[in-house]
Amino acid sequence: MKINTWFGVLETGRTGEILESRLLSKDIRVLALHSLSLRDSRSDLPPERFDPKAAALECGFVASSAEYYSLLHEVTLEAAKHQVSSALTPDQRIIQAVEALDDINETTNSLSERLSEWYGGYFPESGLGGEDLALFIVKYGSRENVGSEDPLHSKARASMGAKLEPADEALLIGFAESVCSLYERRRQIEVYIENSMELIAPNLKLIAGPMLGARLISLAGSLEKLAGFPSSTIQVIGASKALFKHLRSRAPSPKHGIIYSHPLINTAPWWVRGKIARAVASKLSLAARIDFYSGERDHSLPEKLETKVLQIKTLNPRPPQKKQESGAKLKKKRRK
Repeated sequence: MKINTWFGVLETGRTGEILESRLLSKDIRVLALHSLSLRDSRSDLPPERFDPKAAALECGFVASSAEYYSLLHEVTLEAAKHQVSSALTPDQRIIQAVEALDDINETTNSLSERLSEWYGGYFPESGLGGEDLALFIVKYGSRENVGSEDPLHSKARASMGAKLEPADEALLIGFAESVCSLYERRRQIEVYIENSMELIAPNLKLIAGPMLGARLISLAGSLEKLAGFPSSTIQVIGASKALFKHLRSRAPSPKHGIIYSHPLINTAPWWVRGKIARAVASKLSLAARIDFYSGERDHSLPEKLETKVLQIKTLNPRPPQKKQESGAKLKKKRRK
């Protein structure tokens, strides 16, 4: 009988005696990878009441029980480390980047609003906001430092804002530098996501663009899960509140979820958005499956999608007419 153990392969007789053994080296990494492969394959596993420690001693793999348990402890730790390190797959890194981008966007927007409100007391006429205001503060600080070559020079000289004291100016410049660094970090993450999508999901990037494609992977949980979703699920992914409201009550079913940000959908006439959303979701589902199972780029997907969208618009040039009420209903209304 053939038995696979974490330290090698054993051939046993009918009574359980070891007839032959093919033992592995005592390299911790080799033993850990072998143990993980046994868990995945589950072939020729030891029978019930099989004592691996006694077998390891009998075949000479270890010299004592203490050595057996010490070696087994190191092997299990190495196997756990390998599982943790291999869990962060490329699509999981994209998910982490998308979530980090969302956190940075939330923080940046909040700090930019605070900076605008704070500096507005000193230069309310600037008309700047966001990164432009932060860069302006880093460059000039007080409005009195604005040079004549700057378009805001005249407004700065005639401003009704309060005077900016040196201590407040230093504090505002430091705050603005932090906001600028957040904007720069956001751009770096966006470039990382775009490059990662090109390597991992090129077809999804072709159809949805890098950011929408990455968010679809993030909402699904992985590229594998997204590839397993039907197109109807991809169509409404990200619209869970509207979907549950539809299921609980008589609210209309959502026609699209996060894919509404796709330009083919949000720029389409309202009466064909549902049909176009179904077409886009269908191609997104196909693109995700090609990316996961083959990884080959199909340049014909965008062209086929645009042809389908054009066909939908051609067949539906005008919004549908409202149904006229029947004669019976009109009579009832007149009686009332």
